[in-house]
Amino acid sequence: MRSIISYFIKYHVAVNVMIIAFVIFGVVGMLRMQSSFFPLIESEIITINVTYPGAAPEEIEEGIVLKIEDNLKGLVGVDRVTSVSRENGGSITVEIDSDEDIDVMLSEVKNAVDRVPNFPSGMEPLVVAKQENIRETFDFFVSGEGVDLATLKQIGRQIEYDLRAMDGLSQIELSGFPEEEIEIAVDENDLLAFNITFTEVAQAVAQANILTTGGSIKTQEEDFLIRADNRSYYGKELNKLVVKSQADGTTVTLEDVATIRDRFSETPNASYINGQIAVSVNISTTNNEDLISAAEKVRNYVEEFNEKNDTLKIIVEDDRSITLNQRTQLLIENGAVGIILVLLFLSFFLNTRLAFWVAFGLPISFLGMFIFAAGLGVTINVLSLFGMIIVIGILVDDGIVISENIYQHYERGKKPVQAAIDGTMEVLPPILSAIITTILAFSTFLFLDSRIGEFFGEVSTVVILTLVVSLVEALIILPAHIAHSRALVRETEEEQKKKKGLSRLFLKLRIINKYGDQLMAYLRDKLYEPVIRATVAHRFLSLSILITLFILTVGSVMGGVVNVTLFPSIASDRVSIDLLMPEGTNPKKTDSIISMVEDAAWRVNKDFTERQTGNKQVVKNIVRRVGPGNNKASLRVNLLPGEERDFGSPEITNAIRDEVGQVYGVERLTFGSGGNFGGKPVSVSLLGNNLEELERAKEELKEAMEENSTLKDVTDTDPDGIKEITIDLNENAYALGLNLREVMSQVRAGFFGLQAQRFQRGQDEIRVWVRYDRENRESINDLDDMRIVTPDGNRVPFGEIATYEIRRGTESISHLEGLREIRVEADMDDPDASSTDAIANIGENVLPDILSKYPSVSVSYEGQNREAEKLTKSAEKVFPIILFLIYAVIAFTFRSYSQPLLLMLMIPFSIIGVAWGHYIHGFPVNILSLLGIIALVGIMVNDGLVLIGKFNSYLREGMRFEKALIEAGKSRFRAIFLTSLTTIAGIAPLLLEKSRQAQFLKPMAISIAYGIFVATFLTLLVLPLLLSITNSGKARAKWLKTGNKVSRESVERAIKEKNDEDERQSEIDEANSNQNY
Repeated sequence: MRSIISYFIKYHVAVNVMIIAFVIFGVVGMLRMQSSFFPLIESEIITINVTYPGAAPEEIEEGIVLKIEDNLKGLVGVDRVTSVSRENGGSITVEIDSDEDIDVMLSEVKNAVDRVPNFPSGMEPLVVAKQENIRETFDFFVSGEGVDLATLKQIGRQIEYDLRAMDGLSQIELSGFPEEEIEIAVDENDLLAFNITFTEVAQAVAQANILTTGGSIKTQEEDFLIRADNRSYYGKELNKLVVKSQADGTTVTLEDVATIRDRFSETPNASYINGQIAVSVNISTTNNEDLISAAEKVRNYVEEFNEKNDTLKIIVEDDRSITLNQRTQLLIENGAVGIILVLLFLSFFLNTRLAFWVAFGLPISFLGMFIFAAGLGVTINVLSLFGMIIVIGILVDDGIVISENIYQHYERGKKPVQAAIDGTMEVLPPILSAIITTILAFSTFLFLDSRIGEFFGEVSTVVILTLVVSLVEALIILPAHIAHSRALVRETEEEQKKKKGLSRLFLKLRIINKYGDQLMAYLRDKLYEPVIRATVAHRFLSLSILITLFILTVGSVMGGVVNVTLFPSIASDRVSIDLLMPEGTNPKKTDSIISMVEDAAWRVNKDFTERQTGNKQVVKNIVRRVGPGNNKASLRVNLLPGEERDFGSPEITNAIRDEVGQVYGVERLTFGSGGNFGGKPVSVSLLGNNLEELERAKEELKEAMEENSTLKDVTDTDPDGIKEITIDLNENAYALGLNLREVMSQVRAGFFGLQAQRFQRGQDEIRVWVRYDRENRESINDLDDMRIVTPDGNRVPFGEIATYEIRRGTESISHLEGLREIRVEADMDDPDASSTDAIANIGENVLPDILSKYPSVSVSYEGQNREAEKLTKSAEKVFPIILFLIYAVIAFTFRSYSQPLLLMLMIPFSIIGVAWGHYIHGFPVNILSLLGIIALVGIMVNDGLVLIGKFNSYLREGMRFEKALIEAGKSRFRAIFLTSLTTIAGIAPLLLEKSRQAQFLKPMAISIAYGIFVATFLTLLVLPLLLSITNSGKARAKWLKTGNKVSRESVERAIKEKNDEDERQSEIDEANSNQNY
């Protein structure tokens, strides 16, 4: 290693060639990087979608879901299986272990599904696919005053075709309208008059409305294809289709017995923006597409469209590239301020030219990282930029230690090149260890499970790549520049007077260095030295103060003085309001209630706008969605961007909730602002197969949670189902040869519909339904009057052969790992309140009574709690291994058992800084804070390595133990002080950032900054204290073992090694002298 370093120091041309390579390839790599909002992560979910028109949830569960779930049991690589069975269909979600190949598992799941021997005959083919991770990029609405929905849909389709023609835009989805269909609405009287059944009408359409070939005729000259082209794509073209031939030779056409119309299906699904009907266009990007460039293309298209059209208008709801650019700009600005602060501190406390060359390592390290980043799937996103901010301060640490050590060797009278070689080689072991330990600490993120682990793995990748490049820069490029720099040139006064331009500026800056040196000398000699001497002299008192502070901190966390929660609440520019009415509610009623909520939101907007700076509209637009389904509706209240808004989204949300007040007759009405990372903060799943006990347990748990004042928007996944008319046949039916299946198939044909055909019309799949007209199925009397065809061809009224009763059915049936599940969830009333306390309260005070009453019921904590559990479980496996590897690296460096252990013992005490840092900034300690502590481990160890390395070298030089301890602290005071100061300075702008965009990342920044602040005192004071205590212990142990009092130095590993080396050297010298004789 020495020869490599020496080569580059002596021949700095080679170094410059290396720099040019870094710059060229780094810029190329940076331009190759894509942009995204969050890191790109591979999907770990496979979905199985079930479609069974007209089937009840129980039919879906028993006939399809249970069979598939049974076949999936025991499949290696499956984490868990959940499912939902609902009216007309359902879905099964298969979660895959993070270390499994999703494509291989997809094949395994498909095989398991194929092994099911049979499914119900009316079911459509199952769709088994992995859930693609797509990123929302751009949402807009097409609307126009007086323009109907069908026209808006056609225009939306044309816009979709235009956008798909552009590169980088593949995921485009239109919504805001029901599915299109052709309805053949028959009349009961017409069926009677012509003696025709539903089945005959459907068969006539299916058999005549065809497009098919019948082979070919091959003549000697050419071939002729035999073809029937009788396909009609629109309802009006079916009017003349023959249904039946009469005995007198006349024919009955479709228009004789039915009204045919092209229409939207009866399932409501409509979108409104600012009260106007609209079609929604949602553009997403895949992992292979760039978010910013895709959004820019769409933005340009929107501008052109609005310029060309007067009646029609595109209204942009959400452009994620704006938010991404804002956050990117915010982080870049914070990073730039951090770099400037680092440069200022370096220039003040170090020789200006040395500071310049140390700072020069920053761009080189980042450019080197860019060379490899794109190949490893890193994108320019919020978290990768955050990783770059974290690493700014760490990068200069090694440069500070190396440059200062080279300068010390130079001041001893060595030539610049020799000073550079010796100074670099002296600190090579601790520097190498410091980089490796930091890399090991950050590599923890790569092995953490859960979404947080996957997201912050990108932070880890950025930091590790940058540190590896910085090691090359610090050991090869930096020493070469310093060796050939004027920083190591002694100049006379006359030479200094002759300087001009930049050289004169550097000379003047040295005046600042003098003040910096004076301040550093004062801090070191007047403050630090007396304190370190007192600390080592009064060891019991010093240790007692430290332990007391630690106990007070832990007590404050446990007692709730410092809040603790699972995940932070993510600031949002949107208020989401969800309405669920009882199943079967008329869609007009659902629409009227959500419209009432929308009116309340506009009133709240008026109030906040009057108080907003510049009287800007606080609400940009409101999107109202009715459907899909009769009983579902939602509002999206899009707010002014957080950077321009004077009010937080939770405040606006609460104002809308208060303005709406109590709404009666709804199943659920929830108001949400901000994202809950990892799911709901409080989410409890009740599991069991005893449905009665499960329902009762749900009611009791929900009631208890609603009474808890710290919770809001308590919901469950078990709303009442639609009112059902349950049919029973009487004796007359059986006497006429009818059975329940035959009767129900005829009833289904009339009131649900008999599907005659399905075909593709453009991008829409069109279904042709034969059923009663809407006016003939709006009353229960219509069911009584329906004529049921008997096996002998006669027709009898339904009311004469059957009875019925009305009762509530099931809305949906959920499963978790094969058991029926009802989930009760809630949000925190205060977003910063401790969700862990809320969950603990439920687990200790509510659930024990419920579970004792209903023994068949079990509990699973979901949402954020499950994410946190996955994270902690993986951390419990990974973190001990990482800690051992860090210990092993330090042990190899110092060849000691105790010294690495002392460094590791200081890690828990950094919690003092982390906890009170959160208290000062008003943030609860959360999962991201703990990730900050993991990152802190590597940074903390670095300073300790440098101090212990110097302490050992002083011992080897013959210093007494106490003096070596204090002198090592003084000698490394500047380096440790500066490395801590620059690391904190790099993060400081983010700590002081008030914008809502930065709040998500602040907990991790607080942990690192305040943890390092406390770690500086731990390294400079507590580490020498622990070294002194362990030394006394080793000396006393030696005295007890041998009976001889030994010196404090003799029990230290550095002295033992020196004595062994001296002994071996004397043996070699003696052997050489014997050979000479």
